[in-house]
Amino acid sequence: MRAFIMDAPRQARIGEWPTPEPKAGEVRVAVVAAGICAGDIYIYKGVNPYVVYPAIGGHEIAGVVESVGANVEGLHEGDAVVVEPFLGCGACYPCRQGRSNCCTNLQILGAHRPGGYAEFIVAPATHIHKVPEGLSLFQASFAEPVAIGVHGCRRGDVKPGEYVLILGCGPIGLALIEVARAYGAHVVATDTNPERAAFAAKLGATILPAENLLETVREQTNGEGAPVVMEATGNPKAMEMTVDLVASAGRIVILGLVKQGTTVNLPALDFTRKEMTFLGSRASVNYFPEALRLLASGQITYPRVATAFSMWEAPQVFADLTEHPSRVHKGVLTIPEEVHHA
Repeated sequence: MRAFIMDAPRQARIGEWPTPEPKAGEVRVAVVAAGICAGDIYIYKGVNPYVVYPAIGGHEIAGVVESVGANVEGLHEGDAVVVEPFLGCGACYPCRQGRSNCCTNLQILGAHRPGGYAEFIVAPATHIHKVPEGLSLFQASFAEPVAIGVHGCRRGDVKPGEYVLILGCGPIGLALIEVARAYGAHVVATDTNPERAAFAAKLGATILPAENLLETVREQTNGEGAPVVMEATGNPKAMEMTVDLVASAGRIVILGLVKQGTTVNLPALDFTRKEMTFLGSRASVNYFPEALRLLASGQITYPRVATAFSMWEAPQVFADLTEHPSRVHKGVLTIPEEVHHA
């Protein structure tokens, strides 16, 4: 099969790769659309610590069932599907608690294993989800980032009418904005990048200036602070600021990623004085169906402004996006269904 192969940092090509064969309990999917995530750019740049080269990235995957292995039920050739890329071991403590997204032996399609930047991908049938009728595969490829937004909002127990502050209007911040709004929250957001902030405003968020953010939030909440603060910047200073921004008895959800070993300083007294709930949120678990439902309902509008690129132009696309990361809001690599070959 053809694939977008990253041989080494900033060295990528379109080449041949062995076509994966589905084992018992697995499904082979012909990829039609695969989103470009910051994590994929990290692989290209050589700063993803989990990747061994040569590598095939891509973990936001939609396509069509091409073949199924033994003992697979409910999935048939031609079904439009998305692939959930986070594979838990099933044996460790978090897996036993139903939280395989925190698996201590986590494997991610598109990082630890070949991903969706290829004509075909194989995944367990348990991680294949049918796409609702009327939802295009291009739009369905957003299920993974939207599921992250759902997971984050569920972790934060976002309720209708609540004032929810989202720090960061990158791809995950935008997913949080749209999911929180779909759940009926009053969403405010901020970003130091004016273009990102302006785009978040188009999705319905009320944008607060990054300068004097704490004073503005207190003014808007009668001095109480935000009931829910969701951090999606990956900036340690923003993480530290969440404690000041959140209301007493409020919830903080951290989704941003920092480099391993990075520390943040938090005011210890506030843990008891404010009795806030401090939560991490990693990827998602069991929320792909909800993400697909939201996409199919039209409540998630982000895919409408994404830019499609041919999978076979990916080396140049990745080179361009690495040099000019703000050139597009979101990119998706696509393969016409009629061109697949084993």
